[in-house]
Order: sequence, then C-alpha cells, then structure tokens
Amino acid sequence: QMLHKYGFATRDCSESADDGLELIDCRITNAVKCLPPDNKPVGAEINTCNPFLANELATLPANSVIMALGGIAHRAIVKAVGGRQADFSFGHGALHDVGDFQVLDSYHCSRYNTNTRRLTEAMFDSIFAQARELLDK
Repeated sequence: QMLHKYGFATRDCSESADDGLELIDCRITNAVKCLPPDNKPVGAEINTCNPFLANELATLPANSVIMALGGIAHRAIVKAVGGRQADFSFGHGALHDVGDFQVLDSYHCSRYNTNTRRLTEAMFDSIFAQARELLDK
C-alpha cells in the first residue's frame, strides 16, 4: 500500500505474479539471497551474499535512494559500498550519503516491530514520503 500511495507501484495490492502490478522508480532486493533458518541470517550468510548486493547497487542510477529496512540491510549496504560501519550509524529516519546514492534507514516492517509499535504506520509512512521527496528533487 505504501509503495502505491507514494507512486512506486501501479497497484496497492499484489495477488499473483501476473496481476499487473508494476514497480515505478523502485527495485526490491535483499541483503541475503537465501531463506535462512527462522528467517534470521547469520554473519556468514550476509558476507557470502554481499558481493551480489554490491553488484546490484552498482547498477543503480546516480542519485538513487535506497531504503534500508532494518539494521541488517543497513549494515549490508554499508559493507557493499566499502564504507566503515562506524561512519554510518543505523537509526530510524537517518539519511546517509554514500557516494552515488543515499541510504534512508527505517525499522524493518516485521510483525514484531509493528505489534510492539516500535514501527507505527505513521512512522513508516513518513519514511516513504521522505524517499519520494528525495527522488523528486
């Protein structure tokens, strides 16, 4: 719904692979390309997949905005661009310039984060609004 609300998708819901939903100015990827046990990747899996993420990031147009959903994604992006973790602290709403693009951090939209209200709909909405604004500049 957020993708559609901010013009990143042609529909607000996807029901099947052939339902016509298309992404606009948007690409979705993962820091880890496999499905680890309990959906909790360990460092070795993140490190193994990092070159694939680095290759994907290298194909992005200049001035792109990457929304990092969670600390794992944030740290994987920083590693993929050769940055020092100490120079790019994760924080909900934090914006980082990493050269050819910017990284916008958000808490992950997991059930745990939404049920505990660590991430509210209003907080997530504001991240998408900021991403749209950054891209439209």
